Amino acid sequence: MPHSANFPAATFRSPPAELSPLATFIAARATVERQWPTMLTVVLTALAVAAIYVLTAQPKYTATAELYVDTHKVQLLQSQQTLGVEAPIDPSLIDSQVEILKSEAIARAVIKDLNLLDDPEFSGPPGGLAGGAVAFIERLMPGAPPSQYALTRQAVTRFAKALTIKRLGLSYVIEIGFQSTDPQRAARIANAIADAYGADSLESKYRSSRRAATWLQDRLKELRVQASDAERAVVDYRADNNIVDAGGRLMNEQQLAELNSALTSAQAARAEAEARAKRVEEIVRAVDQQGISAETATVTDTLHNDVITRLRQQYLDLAEREADWATHYGPAHLAVANLRNQMREIRRSIADELRRIAEAYRSDLDIAKSHEETVKQELASLVAQSNQTSQAQVTLHELDANSQSYRALTDNFLQLYMVSVQQQSFPVTESRLITEASPPLHPSSPKLWLTAAIAVFGGSLLAFAAATFRELADRVIRTAGQIEDALGVECLATTPFAKPSSDDGGFGEACDWQARTFASDDRLLSYALDSPLSHFAESLRAIKMAIDLRSLDKPNKTIGMTSALPNEGKSTLAAALARLMAQGDATVVLVDGDLRNPNLSRRLTPFAETGLVEAILGEVALGEAIWWDPMTSLHFLPAVGAARAGRTSDLLSSPQAEAVFRALRNAYDYVIVDLSPLALVVDVRATAKLIDSYLFVVEWSRTKIDTAERALSAARQIHGEVMGAVLNKVNLKAMRRYDGYRGARCGKRYGYVD
Repeated sequence: MPHSANFPAATFRSPPAELSPLATFIAARATVERQWPTMLTVVLTALAVAAIYVLTAQPKYTATAELYVDTHKVQLLQSQQTLGVEAPIDPSLIDSQVEILKSEAIARAVIKDLNLLDDPEFSGPPGGLAGGAVAFIERLMPGAPPSQYALTRQAVTRFAKALTIKRLGLSYVIEIGFQSTDPQRAARIANAIADAYGADSLESKYRSSRRAATWLQDRLKELRVQASDAERAVVDYRADNNIVDAGGRLMNEQQLAELNSALTSAQAARAEAEARAKRVEEIVRAVDQQGISAETATVTDTLHNDVITRLRQQYLDLAEREADWATHYGPAHLAVANLRNQMREIRRSIADELRRIAEAYRSDLDIAKSHEETVKQELASLVAQSNQTSQAQVTLHELDANSQSYRALTDNFLQLYMVSVQQQSFPVTESRLITEASPPLHPSSPKLWLTAAIAVFGGSLLAFAAATFRELADRVIRTAGQIEDALGVECLATTPFAKPSSDDGGFGEACDWQARTFASDDRLLSYALDSPLSHFAESLRAIKMAIDLRSLDKPNKTIGMTSALPNEGKSTLAAALARLMAQGDATVVLVDGDLRNPNLSRRLTPFAETGLVEAILGEVALGEAIWWDPMTSLHFLPAVGAARAGRTSDLLSSPQAEAVFRALRNAYDYVIVDLSPLALVVDVRATAKLIDSYLFVVEWSRTKIDTAERALSAARQIHGEVMGAVLNKVNLKAMRRYDGYRGARCGKRYGYVD
């Protein structure tokens, strides 16, 4: 039966760009609630497959043995550890032993020792249902018997599949597990693997030690000869090149150090003399060429030269006297001129003294250069002699290093040879069996609970994948949330699916065509009146409330009812809403605006001869075309002009149609118009000037999202005036799986009779 109009937001809707963890959980839970029959079927199928496997699989037993590996006992061709000190074992060594236990050499040794090639488990067909099928096919298609090599390869392959080798944590213990159909055989093979590993280890060590001893003995002979030759070469070379080691340092090395220090001092003296000579030459050149006063030119030696000092003092005295006399007697006085001549002579004398000093500086520079050149020649001669000695010493060092290397190699190889000889006489294995395998009491495969858990887990994943696929493939509208997300309009109400009973009266059977009255026993139209506390009636009241609230913002008297496709229940919903609204104090007129298919007129007024088309064309007065319901005072304007259906859109968009609807709007409080479907005809678009608001009816679980979207997007003229949508013909029981709605269970608390 019907349910409430105002649902909580639906969980089954197109996912947003980014889902929060809570939203993801809610969406997953909703998927499970909707698709639980499919998911249950998949999980049960997985359990059935698991049960078949458990019942048909051949039971197998696993025996385990534990092997302790200690690589400290023998370390061939490695440096010996100090007695009582043990270095930690490299974990990679234990991993290497694990791989050795898995090797084909160990498998072949066990197969040979236990004659496993004669065991049907290793040479016969596989066991279980699959093995029986393979054996049956082989009997039907006989061929040449397999070769010994093929049987061996088959046995090795099955042996490797049944073998499990693993290291226990970070310890030096290796667990050997073997699985077989016979518990006694499983234990026997597990212990045989440990024995074969020990025997292989001893044999490998013996062969390695023997090969090493033979090779070391030959190598020792060669090294002894080479060491003797190298020592003899060192002694002969020292004698031939007269190289005497005096305290670890040669004589020419000390002489080179002293000459190098002398050269440094000579270079410094030469640089100093060169700088002094250059400076005094610049001063002399400036005095001669640029006329600079000689008495102002200064170098270091002029400060300590008595002649220049005396001449400068005389010059200063004369300059002072010349200035005084020029003031008293005038610059042209004969005495003043004599003083100037004396000052000129003094400057000339100072310049001559500077030239003498420059000659002395040049002489010192020549002496410094000569001394430097002499030291350089002596150093070069000593360096040449030292190079010859150094080259000989380099060769001597090489010969000495070669001799020491041969001696060290000889000692190391001698020590290794002694170790290898000892190991041949006293071989020690690196492993010991600390836990012997015993026949298991219970089979290890198949494991009932593990198989069931895997079946449930895998079946659940497949079930959720199947449910998700069905969800993605489901493109019909089922919830109010889908309408709001996909169509962008508010879902005003959801009305339930109701099937009329067999004793319902026919439509229009109680019509009085002369008085233009109609009555109907159709329970779909009178259900809201007969059951005012039903969910269906509550949904219609929610629609009326939405219409009244919209009228607060704008005029909203004329309401158009349309849908995407026919048979979605818009006509029945329009009639039921109009009757509910007319039951109150408001005046309501129901207009059949579906001029192409006036189904509502055929149901309510099958004997009507005039209607909306005739009123628009002016053939009859509007009042003469209106019928009414005595029970609810609902007025009805039918549509009977089917012959003029070809120009219905022109009629609805004409000024005459506007005049008719204006008259209806003035005469009634509500004008409910049943329009044609949007996706099939264009008549609804022609009513943009006639209708204040539109209600878009969507049939639950039938109308496709794409169809509804295209229908609304194509009618852009009315899209902005769509007040909301109504989800019609809802199956309440199935709806709970898609919307999580509990209103049907809680509605009795508020007087619902459904």
